[in-house]
Amino acid sequence: MKKFALLMAAACFLTAEVQAAEWQTDLPKAQSLAKSEKKEVLLDFNGSDWCPPCKALRKNVLSSPQFQSYADTNLVLVDVDFPRHKSQTEEQKKANEQLAAKYNVEGFPTIIVLDQDGQVLDKSTGYGGETPEQFIAHLEQLKKKEAPVNYHP
Repeated sequence: MKKFALLMAAACFLTAEVQAAEWQTDLPKAQSLAKSEKKEVLLDFNGSDWCPPCKALRKNVLSSPQFQSYADTNLVLVDVDFPRHKSQTEEQKKANEQLAAKYNVEGFPTIIVLDQDGQVLDKSTGYGGETPEQFIAHLEQLKKKEAPVNYHP
């Protein structure tokens, strides 16, 4: 019986997935959370179901265990999606359009990082194949108020 319990515990441990950072869709709520948790806000403006670079960024960086671990500690994530085939409420469409206008988003993907007070720390458009480590290093430079190095495509 002890062997069975030990085997089950090992199986659960081995199949456990990395806890994914939760993506918000409401910027005011995200900003409030960021302020209370002393984190930056990362907005991902994307076309999740039609934009190849958006899909690549999400797959290669934003869904990676390295980024997820970093985000859990340092970021509040906001998904600003402009799908063509997925359904979305009219309220969400309008909110996303207003955010795109406010931040002058002209292409996808666009990543905007805000400080705890809502000030833009960085805005970058496109995905040039950066690794999670490069992406995280760039975010760390922003926290230190350093100039970005070799990040923007």
